[in-house]
Formats: sequence, C-alpha cells, structure tokens
Amino acid sequence: MQQTIKVALLGLGTVGRGVYRILTGNAVNIAHKVGAPVEISRILVRDLTRDRGILLDPALLTDNYQDILDDPEIDIVVEVMGGIHPALDYVMAALKRGKSVVTANKDMIALHGKELFAAAAASGAGLLFEGSVAGGIPIIRPLKQCLAANRIQEIMGIINGTTNYMLSKMTREGVDFDRALREAQAKGYAEADPTADVEGLDAARKLAILASIAFNSRVTLNDVYVEGISKITARDIAYARELNYVIKLLAIAKETSEGIEVRVHPTMIPQNHPLASVNDVFNAIFVRGDAVGDTMFYGRGAGELPTGSAVAADIMDAARHIIHKVPGFIGCTCYEEKPIKPMALTESKFYIRLMVADRPGVLASIAYAFGDKEVSLASVIQKHTDGDRAEIVMVTHRVREQNLQDALHLVECLSPVDRIANCIRVEGE
Repeated sequence: MQQTIKVALLGLGTVGRGVYRILTGNAVNIAHKVGAPVEISRILVRDLTRDRGILLDPALLTDNYQDILDDPEIDIVVEVMGGIHPALDYVMAALKRGKSVVTANKDMIALHGKELFAAAAASGAGLLFEGSVAGGIPIIRPLKQCLAANRIQEIMGIINGTTNYMLSKMTREGVDFDRALREAQAKGYAEADPTADVEGLDAARKLAILASIAFNSRVTLNDVYVEGISKITARDIAYARELNYVIKLLAIAKETSEGIEVRVHPTMIPQNHPLASVNDVFNAIFVRGDAVGDTMFYGRGAGELPTGSAVAADIMDAARHIIHKVPGFIGCTCYEEKPIKPMALTESKFYIRLMVADRPGVLASIAYAFGDKEVSLASVIQKHTDGDRAEIVMVTHRVREQNLQDALHLVECLSPVDRIANCIRVEGE
C-alpha cells in the first residue's frame, strides 16, 4: 500500500463521532478499498477537556484551526461542525490551500455553494457533500454520476425526518400536531426550537441543493416556496384517509417549459404512491429521468452513523483521487441559467376544508365563486359539526395556483363562510 492519507475533522458532535467510529472501526476494510490507509490525524474542538463519549487519543485534539491549515501532511479536511460561521471561513481557507474538503453542511452548501465550488476549481481541490442532503441515502453522487446521462424531469421527496415522524404519528394514532411535536422532541428527533424542521426550512435548503444538481442551474433557498406542517390537524389527517390519501411534507422540483419549479409544502398523495409508505424518521427521494424512468432512494435521512456513512464514503472518494493522482473532481454542475417558475404559475389539485353556516344555498354560492375563477371541483363532502355550523371538504381538479388563490379570496369574503380551515395541495396522481 501507498502513503497514509491524513484527515482532519472539524467538529466532534453527532456526525463527527459517527465519522470517527467508521474510519477507525472499519480501517482495514477502508484501506483495501482506497488503496492506502486513511487516518484521522487532527480533530478541531471548542473544549479540549470535554468528555466526547468515545475513546480517542487526546493528542489528536486541537482548538486552533491554524494547526490543521498549516499542516502539509493533512490531505482532507472534513467539516462536520454545522452552521455557517466559522465553518465557511475554515472550508474556504482549506480549499485555497489545495486541501480537499468533505462536508455534511447543507446550510453552507445551499447558501454558499457557488463560491465554494469556485475556490475548489481554482486550487484543483475536491469539494464533496453527499451527507448534506439525506443522511445515509446516496443521492448527490447518483445525480452527478449514475444518472448523469439523463435529463432529470422531476424530484419529489421526503427529506426531513422530524416532520415525517410527526405526520406518521398523527396518521397512525390520530394525535394532534402539538402532541406529535412533544413526542418528537422527547425522542430527540426535534430540536427545542423546531422551526427549521416544522416550517419546512430544512427541507427547502436540501431541495435547493438537489434541484441545482438535477437541473444544472443554480437554485437558492430564496427560490424555494416554503410552507410547513404547523397547520395540519387531526381532522385533515382523517379526511385524507377518507379520500384515500396520505399527508406528507414533500420537497418537489420539476423542470417545465416555464422554468424550474421548486416548492416544499404539506401534500396529499395517494395511499398507493411509493412515498406514502415511507414512515417515521425515514426519508425517500423519488427521481424521474427521461432515460431511466422512475427511481426511488430510501433510507435513514439523519443520525450519527447514517450521515457518518455518507461522509466517510466521500473521504474515501477524495483519498482515491489523491492516491492515484486523478484530476477532475466533479465540480459545480450549474452550467446553465434557467428561470425559476413563479409559484403562482404552478399547477396542482387542492384539498380545501371550510367552516360555513349550515343553511340552504351556501354550497351553491361557494361553487359559483370557484367557477368564477375557473376552479373546477372534483368532489365535495359536507358534514354537520355543531348546531348552526357545517364543515365542507372539497377536492379540485388540477388548477393553476393563482386561480385557486383568487377563488379562495372570493370564498373567504362570502358572508356564510366562517373560515377557510385549511388548503393542501394534492400530487402524485
């Protein structure tokens, strides 16, 4: 075997521990597959005295990044700190020194991918980020390599485990949003501040990365329409079941003649759709290509060892390039400039739940308002809820978003309409 490939870890939190365990526990196997030993030679931490829950040589630890940057023997820098700063500064400095970088930082890649890829290209270093989107599920490399001959037409996926756990629990047990959130927090699936997860921001960052690769055009977080699950109720879950749907928080990206469509929102999908059976903290990504047809990638979307698995595989890939002196890492694939399709121009079917006065003529007036904006109704369910109030549930035919929103504005102004309780898009049919 050839020289040892030396690696520095930036961070020893959940993912960092996973990477350490994999690289040390599977060292012999990894060395044979790479063609040389891969060794962790430095670990950057904030507190040198803190108990990390793993056995390691304290001499590996440093709280000074300069020790890593100035070490000519360190070939690969692995960023598993999370957050933007100081991670971005550390990664940029490593790339400029010609050190390859492996990261699982979705925020950094989603917001600063363009400049990071430019720095990597300028120095000839590698920038690999398989662990940034779906934990242990391979998706970045398949899009960049295995499916590279395809024109990707659509990506639709469950890429946030917290919300999928919550919606799965609400569906199985009929519990409300607040209880599902409390249980997700108790199990460690949701943070004390769950905003990024439950409001869809985590999934939106991941979708921006996937769409940029799939459609060869830069997609940023600001381009993604985002809507979370906090308005989903047990009643919506029950109606979905009655209509033979399941509610999931989906990340959807499509290439259309009007531009790239990128959106994250709660979605009703048919019970027989492949994504409908993806439950708990599992993730799945459905990809449609013009040559391959439909494919789906499924597995654990987060966690110490699943994400560590993706990061370790990227380290091995970077190590092989160094060992065999192979130039030409697959860099930025955003070589086109495609417009982003406005959300108002997207099309879906819609589920709408209304609370209205229970008297003759109400349904007719609502149907007239929808018809005035060219919204066609596919089905209507009306149920009494209390003395003088009724609940109406409607599912539309496929309609443009702007037409639907205009119709809802008219409906909301009707005197018999107490409120629009919810509106959920329907996909996958």
